[in-house]
Amino acid sequence: MSATTGPVPPGRTPARPEHGPRDSPEEGLENGPEESPKDSPEQSHKHGPEQSPKGAPKDVPQQSPQNGPKNGPEDASGLVVPPGRPARYRAVFAVPEFRAVFAAHLLSSLGVVVCEIALSVLVFRRTDSPLLSALTFALGLLPYVLGGTLLSAVADRYPARRVLVVCDLLCALAAAGMVLPGTPVSVLLVLRCLIAAIAPVFAGTRAATLGDILGEGELFVLGRSVIRIVNQSAQLVGFGVGGLLVAVVTPRAVLALTGLTFLGSALLLRLGTRARPARDGGGPAGGPGALLGASLGGVRRLLANRRVRALLLLTWLPPAFVVIPEALLVPYADRLGAGPGGAGLLMCSMPIGAVVAESLVGSLLGPRARSRLTFPMGVFAVLPSLGFAAQPSLGWAVLLLVLTGTGISYNFGVDRWFVAAVPEELLGQGMTVVQAGRMTAMGLAMGAAGLAAEYAPLRAVMPAAGALGVLCVLAVIREVRRTAPGRPPTDRPAPPRPTTGGPP
Repeated sequence: MSATTGPVPPGRTPARPEHGPRDSPEEGLENGPEESPKDSPEQSHKHGPEQSPKGAPKDVPQQSPQNGPKNGPEDASGLVVPPGRPARYRAVFAVPEFRAVFAAHLLSSLGVVVCEIALSVLVFRRTDSPLLSALTFALGLLPYVLGGTLLSAVADRYPARRVLVVCDLLCALAAAGMVLPGTPVSVLLVLRCLIAAIAPVFAGTRAATLGDILGEGELFVLGRSVIRIVNQSAQLVGFGVGGLLVAVVTPRAVLALTGLTFLGSALLLRLGTRARPARDGGGPAGGPGALLGASLGGVRRLLANRRVRALLLLTWLPPAFVVIPEALLVPYADRLGAGPGGAGLLMCSMPIGAVVAESLVGSLLGPRARSRLTFPMGVFAVLPSLGFAAQPSLGWAVLLLVLTGTGISYNFGVDRWFVAAVPEELLGQGMTVVQAGRMTAMGLAMGAAGLAAEYAPLRAVMPAAGALGVLCVLAVIREVRRTAPGRPPTDRPAPPRPTTGGPP
């Protein structure tokens, strides 16, 4: 039972008042007493049974905060983490809807990576321009800010399954346009921008859907972890498979395969997930102008919240500083005389560290330990860059990059805190902004790294990123701590006031 009247629908936390704090008392994010039961009968069923995951096995505990006791140990951010047996990845995959989301994400992620390789090769063969070839990769990041800002309200104003399927179909059409013979290079780059602009809307909607499927507790955190593991693994497998395919068949054939992966993802999501109503009760009325206004208005609401701002910065800054040495690995490998093979080894090192750390932390640690790792690992992610000041050899550079990749485990705590801080009706939009801001920050950092390397030696640029990153991440951590509410009220009665002998 929750603080509101009536049972909590499985797989979801109860809805909160529209203008009140959304954070559950179990997570320690309320500044005052929990809402009075008299205000909540209709709110506790705001999403109703239709938002509970159908087919979830009864023996799989939904690790939402409401399942734990009222009071638990407090983590580094002032949040209370319910004790008890931690959830494991097996519990996440026991939910049928999540298996469909996982398979769809695996297909589309491999499709995006293979698309980047094939399109880059195709553009280079047609133009013989290294700049235009490299631009195909840059265009995979830069449009994120447009799609994530101007279209972010799509994630909440339309039914989630419809948004996900339409996004996949649009990407498949864009890939089909790349396959057509005689397509101008400018059109190829525009189509690449279209896929990149759709990506944050798709990612934000999918992240919010995980909250519907898995709840907003530990299963949600582990589900997000699985998505990150797929992202990192897709880089390792996709670049290898994509390079092999381009060597065997034509780039256009590879792009046709990319279109098929998007179609497969759309089919899995359409058949494997439930139809749920739009999260925003206002609906899609009003046309494109209203959608744009809702997107910008929602972004303003998110950024006006000091707690949300701090958590957004915590999701954006560590990756931005981490990619600076990664963006300079090719010239660093050339400096070492390691050749293309050495450069490829360096580029694989960080994803390997990320996959290993993400898997171990999600498998071996409980929610309290994961939360306690958030701040230390957020700082640690940028520390190994300092080692490049010593101009390490290939082996030591690989070790530094693997250690850098382990810092991804800081996301476990940030995911939980962010979902608790964002208003329910803006959850999809909030997750879209997270993804758009992260990718935009990484793209800008890569560009700044390349610009700095034009005027300063690598042995100065790479460690400077680490030093500046430590200072910035520590400042953001301080803000996150300052915005974390105190310990929630306990169930114990307040101690009696001391009597002074005066009149009552």
